[in-house]
Amino acid sequence: METPENNPTPVITVGDWMITLLIRAIPLVNIVMLFVWAFGSGNNPNKSNWAKAVLIWLAIGSVLAIIIFVIFGAAFMGLLESGPDFIDSPRY
Repeated sequence: METPENNPTPVITVGDWMITLLIRAIPLVNIVMLFVWAFGSGNNPNKSNWAKAVLIWLAIGSVLAIIIFVIFGAAFMGLLESGPDFIDSPRY
């Protein structure tokens, strides 16, 4: 196990985090930079781990969004296929 004495990692300053968050606010650039920070060489390990965690959360959110979209899309298509009877005389 590495200890701070064996592998000193420089602290990421508040200014560096401000720039990082500003870059994350730019569409498309943010995803490219997340991959650069996560898998590029020469990056601070703290920022690299943070970028990997953000990418994992993005993947989880994307999968959940697709699942929800498919479920609601199927439900909506089921309503459309039920015909005008449902619209004219809905049964609650």
